[in-house]
Amino acid sequence: MARFRRVFTPGATWFFTVVAARRRPLLTDPRVISAFGTAMREVRQTLPFSMPAWVILPDHLHVIWTLPEGDKDYPRRWSIIKRRTSQLADFPTMARSCSMVARRESGLWQRRYWGHLIRDKEDLHRHIDYIHFNPVRHGDADVPAAWPYSSFARHVRDGTYPRDWCAAQDLAIDTRGEP
Repeated sequence: MARFRRVFTPGATWFFTVVAARRRPLLTDPRVISAFGTAMREVRQTLPFSMPAWVILPDHLHVIWTLPEGDKDYPRRWSIIKRRTSQLADFPTMARSCSMVARRESGLWQRRYWGHLIRDKEDLHRHIDYIHFNPVRHGDADVPAAWPYSSFARHVRDGTYPRDWCAAQDLAIDTRGEP
C-alpha cells in the first residue's frame, strides 16, 4: 500500500484539489452543491478555517483554506466534509469495489486529495487566479463571471477582480496543469 507523506504546518494556508470518484461529473448536481455547502458550514462551526477562494467543477473542486493559528488538522476536516456531503446528497447507492465497501466509502469522492502548502502572497494570488480561471480552462464557462459555483462573485464585490476579468494573456496561469 502506498504511504503518502503530508506536511502539517500549524496555521498555514493550503490549496486543495478534491476529485469525484472515477471523475464522474456529479459535483455540480444541485443535491451535491447543497450537501457540500451544508457540510462545509457544519465543519466550520466546530473546526474553523477561512476560505479565501473556491471553485466546484463537475468532476473536481479546488479550494484554499487558512487554518487557525496552532491548528494543522486539515485531514480531519476533509474526512468529515466528504462523509457528510455523501450522506446529505442522498444519491442512490453506487457500484463500489470491495475496497470501497471495507473503507465505508460512498463512491462520490476519490479516496485521496491533493494539497499544496501556500508559500507566500505571490503563491496565494497565483492559486486564487488559477481557481477562478479553472471553469474557463475546462470549457465549463466562457468567462469566470459566468460560472456560478465559485468565489469569483465575492471577489468582484470585494474589489479584488473587475467583473470582466479573464484575459488569459494577462495572467500568470499555466493552462497546461496545476499552478
